[in-house]
Amino acid sequence: MRATESNGGSNGRSNGRSNNIARRDFLRGLGCGLALSGGGWTALRAISPLSAADAEVTPDVVRFRPEMEPVVAWIESTPRAKILERAVEELKKGLGYRQLLGGTFLAGIRNIKPQPLGFKFHAVMVMSSAHQIALDVPQGERLLPLFWALDTFKASQDRDVQEGDWTLSAVKESAVPSPEAARKLFEEAMARWDIEAADRAIAGLCRGAGAAEVMERLWPYGLREWRNIGHNIIFTAHAWRTLQTIGWDHAEPVLRSLVFGLLAGNRDKASIETFEKSRALAGGIRPDWAAGKVDGGATADFLKMLRTAGAEEAAKEAAALLNRGVAPESIWDAILAAGCELLAKKPGILPLHAVTGANSLHYAFQASGRDATRLVALLQGAAWIPYYREGTRGREGGLPEGPKIDEIEAAEAAAPPSPAAIFETMSKDRAQGARAILARAKDGRMPADFLEAARGVLLRKGNDSHDYKFASAAFEEAAHASPRWRPRILAAAAYFLRTPGDADSPLYERSRAALSALGGGKWF
Repeated sequence: MRATESNGGSNGRSNGRSNNIARRDFLRGLGCGLALSGGGWTALRAISPLSAADAEVTPDVVRFRPEMEPVVAWIESTPRAKILERAVEELKKGLGYRQLLGGTFLAGIRNIKPQPLGFKFHAVMVMSSAHQIALDVPQGERLLPLFWALDTFKASQDRDVQEGDWTLSAVKESAVPSPEAARKLFEEAMARWDIEAADRAIAGLCRGAGAAEVMERLWPYGLREWRNIGHNIIFTAHAWRTLQTIGWDHAEPVLRSLVFGLLAGNRDKASIETFEKSRALAGGIRPDWAAGKVDGGATADFLKMLRTAGAEEAAKEAAALLNRGVAPESIWDAILAAGCELLAKKPGILPLHAVTGANSLHYAFQASGRDATRLVALLQGAAWIPYYREGTRGREGGLPEGPKIDEIEAAEAAAPPSPAAIFETMSKDRAQGARAILARAKDGRMPADFLEAARGVLLRKGNDSHDYKFASAAFEEAAHASPRWRPRILAAAAYFLRTPGDADSPLYERSRAALSALGGGKWF
């Protein structure tokens, strides 16, 4: 059974593979400490108490740049049932793809409460994944992921109204510190979990520091907690990725929303201790760690260890491997393989995030320019696998012994199976589908025709943010993996990817009609 997390933007999906988990029970059971009342929430409400109805009449609501504000405004005000038609009208008038992407993202930033990170806030966090999928589909279909994201935002907006109608307010200008003062004040505020002070400080930083410096100050706080099953680093990474597309000049409201999400709620003391231990370990790693040698044997041994090790033990072993001269790529191979193996063993919400969370940790490792941050991202990647493993064992009805990702055998065939044959097999038997993928990709190359087919199925069948988040993360990590492990990461994807046997998304025909009204590929 495949469990899905309701995010308010699922377009009414309900199928036999779903096992929706009650939000409060799920988070409470994980020990994430996300109290729905208390100091964190109170501070957050004090900063941003405005309703969406106030947006057109009060200067207290955060405003975007002049070229983007009108786009956000019509996205906010258009009813969900008419949003695709309105988008087509604006595109015909000359609205660009990047403006539509940015407007949808920023509408979510202004209207969707970033706590808890996840659920309805997936409308914001999924934007980068939808964009990544759009980049790799035929031009004539490139708007389909964005149309899906628009509809998902409208569903989350409706849910947010039902849950209190939160709106991001404007920062108090008189309290925004100078860039010089903001650097110190931001670190102090984040250390003492002071939402209001951090809000003012991040605004000052955005106004006076470069993009790279601001993000270097944020990455550690995305890495600090496993709370929200990894969504802290997921939002941090995806906020940065989306800003790279729509422009850093939109960073201030986005990073204010990020800071709210990182700080509100109770702290996860156990995972914060893990973070501090990872930072201490990072300080003892040899200075030439990045020049290590690829070692497939070390990857296999570390994967085996990750099946039973605790968080601290896993991080220590990752540090020891680096000090022995093993390349960080070989350690990432093991971390991603371990996350994919959990998903193959028990398809569900926690194992899914073992993949998408590791993808964001890996992205932070690649994006940061500081060795200390990169090392902590790697060590946290190792340490978080036990959190996902034991969380799955406790919350999703146990954890079966198999399959083991390094023991999956390729399907026997005279020739590599076609994408159509693979998906037909997956529709009937996920395990056999994994074997078929392994047979297709066993030479270690990325099977372009299979990936193209998988994206096509996603466009038609995708009905949940996790469909886009997972596909984007799994395909990206397979491309990064060594040739030995690439086929196995793709094979494990068989346990979650959409198949032709799934029901069409209720939005699919509407999206196709909107695309047809626009002129299809001619728009590009």
